[in-house]
Amino acid sequence: MDEAEDVNYYLKSTGLDSDREKEIGQHIGYRYDVNLPPDYTLLTPFLKRYIEAMGWRDLNWLEDVHMGYEDGKPAVFDRNINGWVLVPEDMALPDNQQERDMIARELLVKFQMSDKHPVMELGDAYGIKHEGDGGARG
Repeated sequence: MDEAEDVNYYLKSTGLDSDREKEIGQHIGYRYDVNLPPDYTLLTPFLKRYIEAMGWRDLNWLEDVHMGYEDGKPAVFDRNINGWVLVPEDMALPDNQQERDMIARELLVKFQMSDKHPVMELGDAYGIKHEGDGGARG
């Protein structure tokens, strides 16, 4: 299997293919195919319900969310916190990049809606009521 087909290529190798990457000792660019259009047949049940609840006809901004890697571990980038959210270590990931991206999208939405998301702390600081909890958390 060549590097273009192996979704774990950058985990199993240095991923330094170009002369410039070898010169600077790090990979340049994304560690996933950002041009891969989403396969809507692979939507998770959660994402189907989420898209419907949002009134979207497609993934909208979630099309830009992909499974990436942080320090060699599967992760999804959260632009709201400008950081990587690691995938739980016990989560088995499929070999298909499309399926991994759908999982990444679901994990990101669930994290952004959870009490563990740092943005929720901002709401607490400003006394903003969180939907579903009857008011600001205490």
